[in-house]
Amino acid sequence: MTPPGLSMDVRTPAKRRVLISGAGISGPALAYWLHRSGFGVTVVEKAGAPRDGGYPIDVRGTAVEVVRRMGILPQLQDAHIDVRRCTFLNAAGSKVASVTPSAVAGSVEGQDLEVRRGDLTAALHAMVRDDVEFLFGDSIDTLDQAGQGVDVTFDSGQQRTFDLVVGADGMHSRTRESLFGPEGQFHRYLGYCFAIFTMPNTFGLSREVMLWNTPGKAAALYAVGDNDELHAFLTFHQPEPPFDALRNPDAQRKLVATAFAGAGWEVPGMVNAMHDADDLFFDTAGQIRMPHWSSGRVALVGDAAYAPSFLTGQGSSLALAGAYMLADALATDRDHAAAFAAYERGVREFVAMNQALVDNGAATLFPTTVRALEQRNTMLRGLVTMPSAPARPAHSALALPDFTPRP
Repeated sequence: MTPPGLSMDVRTPAKRRVLISGAGISGPALAYWLHRSGFGVTVVEKAGAPRDGGYPIDVRGTAVEVVRRMGILPQLQDAHIDVRRCTFLNAAGSKVASVTPSAVAGSVEGQDLEVRRGDLTAALHAMVRDDVEFLFGDSIDTLDQAGQGVDVTFDSGQQRTFDLVVGADGMHSRTRESLFGPEGQFHRYLGYCFAIFTMPNTFGLSREVMLWNTPGKAAALYAVGDNDELHAFLTFHQPEPPFDALRNPDAQRKLVATAFAGAGWEVPGMVNAMHDADDLFFDTAGQIRMPHWSSGRVALVGDAAYAPSFLTGQGSSLALAGAYMLADALATDRDHAAAFAAYERGVREFVAMNQALVDNGAATLFPTTVRALEQRNTMLRGLVTMPSAPARPAHSALALPDFTPRP
């Protein structure tokens, strides 16, 4: 019985409402862990539905432990792309060396995973679709933090208020731009452009990669299955980033075609297929490097905060690990400022180690000079007798805290 004159307030703290912008990898992963801690989660995604398909991506090191704790590791193991060999070709299309993929990537055979991007995003979406509100076909227009929360106006005109907002909307994040300013001040251009698309498998390739090189240019055909379409990849050295082409598909196709004019092997056919492809993805190889990943009640995660570039192969792994660490920090401390600070302390060194992979040899796959290409080929021939390259410490450098849902 409560003594006279005293009242007993047994109400639990109000459920905190979080808006996540982006339903790729880090967004649904963050939604899963936040929901487990009792947050009310809404995910807004400009696409009209979860995106399937997409190029193969890697889940390595610490990120493997994240998906294990989510319970989707067996599913991803079943979806693992068991590529048997990676064959490097010279300008004439003759074989330089044929090695196992792990010999090049430094991944751990039997532990690290490579899956179709769509398989990972589908698994993540399935984990949260019944517990989390999804707003497909919409995106954030404006954010206002003048009040006690974040007043959000969506492109659809809808207006709502959330306690916190997280930008998980990729390397070219609108959330980051609205909060911190233009991308250019955080973008570290790495000197390459690339185009990815699918094309018919008329070459009889099966569970393998064929990679053609000349100085400053590379073309790859990637067969993830036995009779599937091929993932085609064209990358070339470009001293200055072609920002004008990033939102102009016609300009992108013209730029790629010009870069590969006169190229040998199967490249002319790849360029022709690119012109007909309806799934062309073009971008620059770059990183996002920021001094802080939050401002007020809004934070960033994944590529929006710390894109490492495709040259590291670590974008998806950083997205999964970063989402876990951000959710754990928010579950541990109801003070969002303290939680965001803890998230940055816990993840920044891990991010720095993985971003540094581009400076420690990852970019040598695409040499820009004759001498560098010769050195690369000599290195590849030496790998032929090796079962795999040493695992890269950066992949597993983050020790995950135990995640205990809290009220």
